Amino acid sequence: MDVKRVDESAIEMVQQMSHQDANLAGNVHGGVIMKAIDTTAGIVAARHTGRNVVTASIDRLDFHSPVYIGDILRLKASMNFAGTTSMEVGVRIEAENFITGVVRHTASAYLTFVALDPEGRPTKVPGLRLETDEQKRRNSDAAVRRSLRVRRA
Repeated sequence: MDVKRVDESAIEMVQQMSHQDANLAGNVHGGVIMKAIDTTAGIVAARHTGRNVVTASIDRLDFHSPVYIGDILRLKASMNFAGTTSMEVGVRIEAENFITGVVRHTASAYLTFVALDPEGRPTKVPGLRLETDEQKRRNSDAAVRRSLRVRRA
């Protein structure tokens, strides 16, 4: 099985938030942001494996600041950990007021995906080549989260 670099599957998605994404106060619904997070992370996992993937869990999703109508939502996602059939993708979400240029760290999330074979069964995923100290730290943190998840199950 191949080993892939983190940057081979990392992506950044950008979209502008509109009235249809928000409540009457002009705040974007958390569920809209959650869907964007899941979609972005799923693309990273699928790129890493070259297979269909499914979301197995969301370990953490912490909202730090609101997102408003008109904001540019930027989602930066990359692989943190690759196990046998599952993997963790980390997503950093930022909101930018395109008029003022102010960027706010809006949320962070860690999602676990499972790769599927053509019959829909879990299948092995490529390993992850860690090249930077930051990637190694993220991988180590992800291993701790995985261990806690396994203990809770």
